[in-house]
Amino acid sequence: MRLTRKLPAGLELVGRRGSLLLLLFLAGCGSVNYVEIDNKKISVEIADNELERSKGLMFRESLCENCGMLFVYDENGERSFWMKNTLIPLKIIFIDENFIVTDVENAEPCKTDVCDNYNGYGKYVLEVNPEIEVMVGNKVKIVL
Repeated sequence: MRLTRKLPAGLELVGRRGSLLLLLFLAGCGSVNYVEIDNKKISVEIADNELERSKGLMFRESLCENCGMLFVYDENGERSFWMKNTLIPLKIIFIDENFIVTDVENAEPCKTDVCDNYNGYGKYVLEVNPEIEVMVGNKVKIVL
């Protein structure tokens, strides 16, 4: 028996090989979100609503070397972050609507009820491993 599947684009895949090809094809269609700073790509999770932004990277025990979280807002503005329930140190990078780094903060986990605030200005805020090199004035590329 021959297993045949019709795809919307008019492609025809046959049997197990066809199924494998379909999976590979679909995997290639997925979007990969990343931020590029100084020719270094950082894979990012997106936090673009209030619930996602309030949770952020809380309770994470690790973060891969070239990974991070990008907080997306509707417009430029003053932003304030804290490290309550964040278990790993982070670099917090504030980026304006022109994709220029405006502020950089090195943030340590907060282990008390009173936590420091890390403030900056921008439309985007990127949290990454502290080892990522970045300076105020760097140009950033964001691919979502």
